[in-house]
Amino acid sequence: MIIVDKALAKRESEGRPVRVALFGGGYMVRCIALQMLTAVTGMRLVVVVNRTVAKAEKALAEAGARSIRRISDVAGLEAAIRAGEPAVTDDPRAVVDSGLVDAVIEATGHVEYGTQVCFMALQQGKHVVMMGAEVDASVGPILKTYADRAGVVVTYTDGDEPGVGMNLYRFLDSMGYRPVLMGQMKGMLDRYRTPETQRELATRLAQNPAVLASFADGSKLALEAAIMGNATGFTPQARGMKGYPVAHVNDMLSQLDPCAFDKGGWVEYSLGSAPHTGAFVVCLNEHPEKRKLMAYLKMGNGPLYMFYTPYHLPPWQIVHSVGRAVLFNDATITPRGAPVCDTVAYAKGDLRAGERLDGMGGFAAYGLVERYEVCAREGFLPIAVSLDCVLKHDIAKDQPIRYADVVLPEGRLVDRLRAEQASRFPVTS
Repeated sequence: MIIVDKALAKRESEGRPVRVALFGGGYMVRCIALQMLTAVTGMRLVVVVNRTVAKAEKALAEAGARSIRRISDVAGLEAAIRAGEPAVTDDPRAVVDSGLVDAVIEATGHVEYGTQVCFMALQQGKHVVMMGAEVDASVGPILKTYADRAGVVVTYTDGDEPGVGMNLYRFLDSMGYRPVLMGQMKGMLDRYRTPETQRELATRLAQNPAVLASFADGSKLALEAAIMGNATGFTPQARGMKGYPVAHVNDMLSQLDPCAFDKGGWVEYSLGSAPHTGAFVVCLNEHPEKRKLMAYLKMGNGPLYMFYTPYHLPPWQIVHSVGRAVLFNDATITPRGAPVCDTVAYAKGDLRAGERLDGMGGFAAYGLVERYEVCAREGFLPIAVSLDCVLKHDIAKDQPIRYADVVLPEGRLVDRLRAEQASRFPVTS
């Protein structure tokens, strides 16, 4: 991060700030706008895009912008950029077609619209930083293919647990410590939380109750585990992961067998464990002299070692991901090739034929992470992709939902890219 901040400071001194477009209008978008307008050097938030323009204006106004331009085309946006005034629009094309925009932040929280934004931006040679786990977990590997063709970066964000974990992974791997497990510290988990159970909390925090429900029911956890897995090759040891309810994340080591990782690494989580937030990586190093040194440095006797970051600050740290992408062509965390993880939608209650599924954090389903090959073979419907699908059959509570059980919405790009992803990365076993 020190390299990034110095590079951004240089861009500031040269009068060449990185120009960023932000897509979305929710709580996190307002936080990102606040950070970028008040605390960032060498980078400018030039436009906020939302299908409801008033939400984009609200994000900028609450962040302190005094003069906001509504624009409807590329010329209008570029005039605003040259005048140094932030803009708002409901037209993604007015943004991705501009040569004055360097990077796009996708923070819509909507799988189809977010997929469209990422796809358009990559086709126009824009770096893409995703805060929307829905998109990355569902079509990240095929978007990475398009990014590579365009010579740009597509990445999930620093500050959310996958990015925080990947920073640790790369650091530890560079020291010769083999990462074998990556995960996050989960405070609580209740698969049956809904927007209604989270409504009071959402009102108090001024957030979307469905978003909070997706945290509580484990759906976001599933997406983030899939993102971690697709970047590292790690897979869950069981559907939905095992989960470790320990007092402190370090206590996980006593429940792990070094020999268990002979065939590959895992994605996992701790539950209710101090320090209660952040991400962790478990590494393996069996060198006898290094084990003695690690014991001396109070890191335990090995050969497994726990490393963790006890915080994650997505609206603040996302700036680092943008800087790394634009200035160094470096992704914080991106799929390394063929997908190895996917998610599965499970019924929260008895569902009836004809019901329309309401996706992440809704009343209908929760998500679990599973190995990609299993999902492909069984035809499981991913939790994010389940949004607006209509059931053809009854589904009992706590049963998986398959593609064969639903009618997909017509004409979705996310479904077309899923099919392309399956064709490019076929399951052979």
